[in-house]
Amino acid sequence: MKGTTLKQTLKSVTIDAKGKKLGRVATIVAHTLMGKDLPTFKRNEIPDRIVTIQNVSDLDMSERRLESLNYVSYSGYMGGIRTRTAPEMIAKKGVSSIVYKAVSGMLPKNKLRPLMLKNLVIK
Repeated sequence: MKGTTLKQTLKSVTIDAKGKKLGRVATIVAHTLMGKDLPTFKRNEIPDRIVTIQNVSDLDMSERRLESLNYVSYSGYMGGIRTRTAPEMIAKKGVSSIVYKAVSGMLPKNKLRPLMLKNLVIK
């Protein structure tokens, strides 16, 4: 088949996060990104679908829960550990960064994770 190209059609899945808990939404998104809801599920392949999360700013998160969430980053240098709470992350990067980190933590830790996260759109 010289000269032919194979075009993949990506199917879109939309998830509404309005009034739902962060963990519940992240679980559904991770499950869909891996393709576990498809009959053709294979662990070593990425499904042809784009997952879109809408109304992220209307997630149901209490103040007490937000204060208990800590995000840690390490620069690699001595004393270079930084800890931020969820309100600080929301002020700096927005609510979408918290959802992205939650979904990323629920995906398998292998070479497919960054490829799966490319199919995630947060609005």
